[in-house]
Amino acid sequence: MAMDMSGEERIAAPIGRVWEALNDPDILKACIPGCESLDKKSDTEFAAVVSVKLGPIKAKFNGEVELQNLNPPHSYTIAGEGKGGIAGFAKGGADVSLTEDGPDATILTYKAKADVGGKIAQLGSRLIQSSSKKLAGEFFSSFNETVSTS
Repeated sequence: MAMDMSGEERIAAPIGRVWEALNDPDILKACIPGCESLDKKSDTEFAAVVSVKLGPIKAKFNGEVELQNLNPPHSYTIAGEGKGGIAGFAKGGADVSLTEDGPDATILTYKAKADVGGKIAQLGSRLIQSSSKKLAGEFFSSFNETVSTS
């Protein structure tokens, strides 16, 4: 079952700082909802453990996250795939792009796609769509708060 989401955040930080944060495993880990661990395997590959609750199902996903199509400091694709045992699997990605908004602010836009299968997919598309949107929104707003200059 596939879903599409998109959004935009205005971040009160220069584009260089936002780009660095998008590539920083500690910041990504802190902002990914339910992320228990994110370990760097290479400059562009991470192993992740994420626990999420979708409706009545709580699942722990073991997976991999990869940064692709890197075009510093303007855009990249973050792609991930996780297996949640009997709960099923989830895979998805987001195209993230950054645009300068003056010297001290950056507009981050994202287009995300997600695909789930297994037991989770039986929850119904409305619940999955709303949960996915909520998780994507939480990640990017939390990322914004972390990176913004206070």
